[in-house]
Formats: sequence, structure tokens, C-alpha cells
Amino acid sequence: MIVDTHLHLINKSALTYPWLGGVPALDRDFLYSTYEAEARRVGIEAALHMEVDVDPGEMELETSEIRQLAQRPGSLLQGAIAACRPEEEGFAAYLERQQADPLVKGFRRVLHVMPDELSEAALFRENIRRLGGSRFTFDLCVLPHQIPKAIALADLVPDLQFVLDHCGVPEIRSGAEHPWRDHMSEVAKRPNVVAKISGVIAYADENWTAQTLRPYVEHTIAAFGWDRVVWGSDWPVCTLGGNLSTWVAATHALIQGCSAEERTKLLSANARRIWNLG
Repeated sequence: MIVDTHLHLINKSALTYPWLGGVPALDRDFLYSTYEAEARRVGIEAALHMEVDVDPGEMELETSEIRQLAQRPGSLLQGAIAACRPEEEGFAAYLERQQADPLVKGFRRVLHVMPDELSEAALFRENIRRLGGSRFTFDLCVLPHQIPKAIALADLVPDLQFVLDHCGVPEIRSGAEHPWRDHMSEVAKRPNVVAKISGVIAYADENWTAQTLRPYVEHTIAAFGWDRVVWGSDWPVCTLGGNLSTWVAATHALIQGCSAEERTKLLSANARRIWNLG
């Protein structure tokens, strides 16, 4: 069975998503009921919702919407990775409010669409330090050339669990492995960073096969080791390269020769340990 550590839900009647206008294929509702039906068929037994970069004024409303879904009997949703703005003065008060919410398991500030200088600002770094030693994780969504920025944050707060999204967003479509490969080996040396094997089919061209993905997935797992990798769907972004079922099938193909213990660590056990899931 699988724990999905990277699920996005889009409900345009409830929340505002400024970035969706630039991605027509995703500019519509992707609701929990649609995800749940397919997820149960492919063996997903629990999921963490990943913030969807809503309008900043709606960050806490997004968490509230997810809470309502998580409270449904039998819901797959067991936690939320909430949006945050560490570059703003209000972060400390925001963090204090989230401390009391058991649904919130961690935070993410999307960095790959922001200037590199954002994560280098003094206030941003001061606020990231506030997460050190806490129960929260911090997801890093960066492009290959930005991985050194992620390394700098990991070194800044060694007692914070960082999570590198989407195998470091490799450029699979062009077949490029550098500087991605070397940067992944370097960031993996930080024991406080785990890697998500999540949704990489979105970065391949339409003719991809499991073999297309193999160099990127295998290098990520080899660099981080089986105790520091987790699986995520990145639904509905993964639909840009297929669908949820396709990505699950590709994952099983890629880890077919691994031991049962290794497969379990990637697909569920590590996630349950890292986010203290039931």
C-alpha cells in the first residue's frame, strides 16, 4: 500500500489560484472525490495535501478546506503541508497559529518560480530558523540550477527536516543530467534532507517510458538511500505526463527488482515515520 506525500487539490469555487491562468491544462477543478476514486484503485491508503500556491490571503483558508475533507469518515487525507511566506514579518505569528493545528505537518514556500535572492534574504532565513527543532518539515521545490540554494538552507538549519520535491525537478524532456546529477549527490550528503520520488512524468515528453525515467529515479534513490526517500503523486500536475495510475504503474516497474523492505520504505514506511502518521 502507498502513502501519497504530494497531493494537490484544486477547487476554484472555494479558492483563488493566480498561477493557473498560465497552465491551461490544469486550469479547472481537480477535486478530492476524483482523486480518491483512482487512488483507492491503485493502492493509495493515505495522503498528505500539498499547498497549491493559492492567493497569499487564502493560505489559512486552504488549510481549512483540507480540514473539512480530512474529517470525512474514511478520508485518505491525514495531513497538510501548508503554504507560508517566510519572507514576511507576519511569519512568526502565522507559525504560532499552525503549531496548535495537528493537521499541519509541514510547510512549503514555492521557490522555483521566484527570484533566487528570495531564500537568501535575512528575514527569510531568520524565519526558516524558527522551524528548527520543531515537528514541522519544510518542502523545497527548486530547479536543478537552484539546488545549491536548497543546500544552503539545509546547512542553515540542520535540525529541520527538509524535503526535496520531485527528484529535484530534472529536465527529463531534454535528457539533461547535468548539473542536476552532481547537485543531487551533493544535497544528499545533508542528513536532514529527504527526497520525494514524485510526479516526474510531468517533466518527460509524451513518448516517455519507464526507462526514460530510470536514470533520474535511480540516481535519486542511490544518492539518498532507501531510508530518505518518499513517494508522491503530484496529482494533478502528473496528468501533464499521463495520469495517477500511469505514474503508480511506472513506479512499480522502476522498483521491481528491489527488496520488499526497500519498496515498503519508499512507498509508505518512511512517510509514516517522517510525518508521524498513524
